Parts: sequence; structure tokens; C-alpha cells
Amino acid sequence: MKRNQLGKSDIYVSELTLGCMSLGQDKNKAKEIIDTALAQGINHLDTADLYDFGLNEEIIGEIIKDRRQDIILTTKAGNHFSKETKDWFWDPSKGYIVQAAKESLKRLQTDYIDFFMLHGGTLDDPIEETIEAMEELKQDGLIRAYGISSIRPNVIDTFINKSSIDGVMLQYNLLDRRPEESVLKQLESNQISAIVRGPLAKGMLSTYYKENITKKAAKGFLDYNQTELLETAEAIAELAGGMPMNELALKYVLQHPAVTTITFGASTKEQVMENTAADLTADLPEDLYVKLKEHTKRNIYEQHRV
Repeated sequence: MKRNQLGKSDIYVSELTLGCMSLGQDKNKAKEIIDTALAQGINHLDTADLYDFGLNEEIIGEIIKDRRQDIILTTKAGNHFSKETKDWFWDPSKGYIVQAAKESLKRLQTDYIDFFMLHGGTLDDPIEETIEAMEELKQDGLIRAYGISSIRPNVIDTFINKSSIDGVMLQYNLLDRRPEESVLKQLESNQISAIVRGPLAKGMLSTYYKENITKKAAKGFLDYNQTELLETAEAIAELAGGMPMNELALKYVLQHPAVTTITFGASTKEQVMENTAADLTADLPEDLYVKLKEHTKRNIYEQHRV
């Protein structure tokens, strides 16, 4: 599987990333999923301290401890949580970010985190303080690079201008083309990687799109109502010809030069195999790429604009 440079860092990640939030609490099943992903050429695992209140990190740490050198590991912080009471509050303070990183290191059984992300954020945060924490962690060798997970253009813009982030995780797919308005161009021009999540739009761009739209989108999705979703998915499926919907959806996202890797979740090894079966070696034909844009909405972010 092709590997791409993460921002300006010396880190190279596979085009597909295993999002670990759905691994569950069965360690043997989680190991099966991770082993399958690694065998398929994925080298990048994405987690967060909040997932299962630290347990997700603990399970991953146990599974990968003997092959840590083969893996690029991403985790996130900013949600100050209690494992005992199962509640949390937003805390991007320098003190907590540093503390959270060190606690993640223990749970993950590693000396360093490859990529460390702020798990959200607003303009009301002490952003300079957060950046200072990230820079110190980097200088101390506890993290190799850092970034943010956000769909807020004003927050992304602030971090681009005030920090040395190497990546931004955001939602992007054929039904959510909001990043195309300006964010992706801005990331590309600053050599910052877009780490995409939600490429299949909750399964509405998968082989099972009819079932998923019926079950999950009674009230619609962004500026699509349910009828529009079904009509749009049908049109996309027709344009795909014999290409699997999953593959088409992944290829569309990867076609943008700002995109470095696509994160997908999996709760079974079969789901890993389904996504890694996509042939991502060649771009979509330009005429098909244009037609996909013509058959989907050019939606934009309505809030948190720059």
C-alpha cells in the first residue's frame, strides 16, 4: 500500500488508516482486526484517550508492543475524563495536554507517540497555551508531530497561522464536500496533511447504501433530505459502473492532493478486508471525477467560518 508524507514531518503513513474506536473490548477480536489491517499494508493506527475511557489505548498498547517499530501511532487529547465516573469535560490547557500525553504513553506501552492531535477545539480555547504544550512534548521527544481534529475552518485557520501542525483530521466525502470550498486548498498550500474520516458517510456511500440511508438518514444528512440521498447514491452507483461503491468513494477523496490518508473504522476483520480490497493504485478518470461533482452538492460550512 502506498505511503504518503505526513505534512512536513519525516513520518510516512499508508493511504488507509485503521480507526480503532470500534475495536471493542474483546482483546482477541481487536488483535484479529489490527493484525488483518497490518497484513493488508496499513501501518497507521488512530485512537484517542477518550475511546472507552482509556481502555482502547490499553488494548492497542498490549497488541502492538512487540511490533511498535512497524507502526505509526496516532492518539488524541483534550477531553478531560474520569475512567471511574465515565464523564468528561473539554480541557485544552497546557497542563492537561501534557498530562494526557504522558498517560496515553503509559496505556499504549510506548516511549513516544508518532502523531498527537488536539481532539476538537474552539476559538475560545487558550490556543497559544495548547500549542506551547504540543511544542514542548515534541522537543522532549514524547511526540514526533502534532495536529488537530476539527471541522471548524476558523479553528483550522488559527492553528495553521500560529503553529507548526502537520495534519488536520476532518470529515470529507462525496456527500460532505464542505472542505473543498477552502480548507483543503489552504492545507495543501501550507503542506499540511488532510487526514480524512467518514469517507463512506456512515455507509451511505457503500455497497449497502440503500439499507444504510433507510436506517440512518430518516432526517437526511447535511443539506440532503432522505429522498435526495437515495437519488444521489443511485446516480453515484450508476456512474461507478462495475466499480464497487466503497472503492469509488475512497478514490474520490484520495484524488484531492491535500489528502494524505483516509481513516476507516472496523469492528470485524471482514470490514477491514472489504475496505483494503479497493484498488487505489490509479486515480479516477477525470471525466468521472467531474461527473461525480456534478451529481453531488457543493455544500459549504455554515458556521465557524474564517
